[in-house]
Order: sequence, then structure tokens, then C-alpha cells
Amino acid sequence: MARNLLRSLALVSGVALIPAATSSFAAVDVDTYRELDAFMSVFERVRSEYVETVDDKTLLRGAIDGMLNSLDPHSSYLDEKGFKALMTTTEGNYGGLGLNVTQEDGAVKVIAATEGTPADRAGIKAGDYLTHIDGKLVYGGTLDEAVDQMRGPPGSTVKITVVRPGRDKPFDVSITRAIIELPAVKWEIKDRVGVINVNTFNKVTTEATLAAMNSIEKSLGGKPLGYILDLRSNPGGLLDQAISLSDAFLERGEIVSQRGRKKGDIERYYAKPGDAANGLPVIVLVDAGSASAAEIVAGALQEHHRAIVMGERTFGKGSVQTLLPLSQSTALRLTTARYYTPSGKSVQEGGITPDIAVPQLSDPDYKARPRLREADLRRHLINEIKVEDDVIQDDGKPDPRFAATSEELKKKGITDFQLHYALQTIGRLGKTQQAEAPPAGGRKSGTR
Repeated sequence: MARNLLRSLALVSGVALIPAATSSFAAVDVDTYRELDAFMSVFERVRSEYVETVDDKTLLRGAIDGMLNSLDPHSSYLDEKGFKALMTTTEGNYGGLGLNVTQEDGAVKVIAATEGTPADRAGIKAGDYLTHIDGKLVYGGTLDEAVDQMRGPPGSTVKITVVRPGRDKPFDVSITRAIIELPAVKWEIKDRVGVINVNTFNKVTTEATLAAMNSIEKSLGGKPLGYILDLRSNPGGLLDQAISLSDAFLERGEIVSQRGRKKGDIERYYAKPGDAANGLPVIVLVDAGSASAAEIVAGALQEHHRAIVMGERTFGKGSVQTLLPLSQSTALRLTTARYYTPSGKSVQEGGITPDIAVPQLSDPDYKARPRLREADLRRHLINEIKVEDDVIQDDGKPDPRFAATSEELKKKGITDFQLHYALQTIGRLGKTQQAEAPPAGGRKSGTR
């Protein structure tokens, strides 16, 4: 991220050194100044003739927001409050409900509820629309205003009115606010399989994942059958952590590349020798809430055949945002590049398609609940290669693997079908690998 920032500043500095030597540059400058004159004329008219007095700061902030909103859903201006909130979120400790939301045609829509947070425990799901907060309509306001209303002192309660596609009527949910201490990584052992839940990509994600793997081995007194890397509902985070986490499982090869507006503005990142999992089977679980950095990891491990990607097609955010400080307390978050998987595929719009599509059958609203993805956001960047929706041939016969209902699974004690299916799969892979392993002292073979 710092490298991107330095390059951006260098480019900005260099522009001032380039003389307007051609008529095209001169024409652009003249047109730009005409537009700026028009802007100042509107600004002055609003200041002098609007029905109520409006302060200059409000008008200028509106102009900045309008300029950035015309670009893409991820570029924005961060004032002192927004900048502090971003830094706090990146550190992994903030107050609120634990929701990742966006705005769609004036409505607040849930992308994902972070696992284990108050919103998740209250049953808020991806695709839900939030229409009222404490009885106050939030439709038509800004996303920042809605987020501010959801945040508050830990222990206080907020009432959220939810519209869920597939249900006839809105319903209210009361949620108690809490300090959202997001551990980057949580782990557990199920059926001798190490399950590593990566919630976000902050500055300690890779370190915490490696520590989790060591703890799993110590708890088992040896190697697990394999690992499940759970990236579901992971909204992403720091690019360098996505690269280092991918590197932890790869011996060699490109992890990801990022490309800016110029053809020659390309950076490639490669894996260094060393596989922390020592060739053990790995499954990466993803869903429609897996975005950005999570997609980089899933794409890299999938294309290097180091892991089986399982679950649902991911969110499809294939752009890189650079944080450009404007002062000590304000910044510009600007989309500066697109990223590409090792094969050169852009994740933008299309996302990562799992090797094995596994529906979350344990969710009773699974079929009715819509999935919100990058392609659904207004002004999203268009993939250079047109993304076609997958055409699935349906022979009319249900897949026997995925025929169970949520009620049937609940009776069997299965509350997370995707994880259950991944455990079954990696259990078979791990046992097969152990059976094929050479005797002690023999030559060790991998599964690469």
C-alpha cells in the first residue's frame, strides 16, 4: 500500500513538470477551466440565492463527494471522522454492530454480517435491506449517516427495521451494540481437521494464521488431516496480507499482479519457497461475501492447484484502492489499479468460481435470499472481458449430495452445511494421503 502511495505522489509531482506543448493539452486545459468557471458560478449562486444559508464547507464537501461518486463505488473522501473510523477498522477494534453495508438506489443493503458480532447473532443476513434505525427512515440519506446511527456506546440497544426478499413484511430486530474486536483469525479442530477462520485482512492476519496452524499441530500432537481456510463473508483488507497469506501455502509462482491506467504500470508479486502446511490438503471456503483480498488468496491457491475452492461464487471486487493522505486527519481513498490472478484473469464483476459449488443448505432462507455482488453496485468498474452469467444445465433431477432441507440437517445437528461438506471432503483427502505416504525414513512426497 505504501508503495502505491509513493508512486501516486511521484506521478502527481511529475505532471507539473510536463509543459503543455501540444494543442490537445491546451484544448483540454481551456475546457477544464471553462468547467471550473461554471462550477464557481453555481457555487456563488447557491451561496447567495438558496432559500436557506448554506456554509461553504457543506457545499464544497458535496462537490467533492459528487466528483468521487461519479467514479466507482469504492473511491471516497475521508474527513476526520471517516479517516479515524477506517484506521480503527483496519486495526480490528471498533464500536458498532459488525455489519458490512453498501448503498443501492438510496437504500442501505447488507453485504455481510461479520461472524460472531451482534448483527450476526441477531440473524442479519446478506441481501437484507435496512430501512429504519430506531424508527428513523434511512432511505435517501448517505451511507455514512446510516453507519453513524448504527454505531453508539457499547451496551446500548438499537432497533433495525429489515426488509428481507422472500418475506412478505418488514420486521424489527433489536441489537445490542458492542465493541467489535475482530480477531483476524480464529481456529478450531473438527474431526482432526484444522479449521482456520480468517475474518479480515489486517496487519496481523498472516502472522495469526501461521500461529493458528502451530497451535492446531500442538493440540493434536502431530499433523492434522488437512486445513480448511474459511474466507466466507471476509470483506478483504490489506493487499500485502493477501499476498503473504497466499505465499504461506505456495512454493513458487505468481500470486497476483496489479495494473494501473498505463500499460507499463504493472506490479507482480511472487511466492517464495516454503509451504507452511507441508503439502497437506487445503480447502478454501468462499461465498458471495468473500471480496477483494479474500479473492486474491482464493484465486492464487486455486490456479496453482494448491487448494480446492468450495462454496459460492465470490463478490467480484477486482480493484485496488490506495489511501492518499491529504492532511494528518483526512485522506482520499482512490481506485488506482485492478488486480489479476496468476493466469491473468480479472476478478472484477465475475469473482472466483469455486471448484465445487456447495449451497448453504442449513440456511432456511438460502434459495430466496439474493446475493449482492460487485456487478450489482452502481458505477462499478467494467471487466475488460465481458462477464457472462454461468449457464447451468438442469436435468430436473436434484443433486443427491445437496437434497437435504435445513430442517433435516438441523435434526442431524448440522448447522453449517458448507463447513460440514468441506470437513467430509478433506477428511477423505487426508486419509488417502496418509495411506499413500512412504514409511518413516522414506522419501517424502507432496500433493502439489
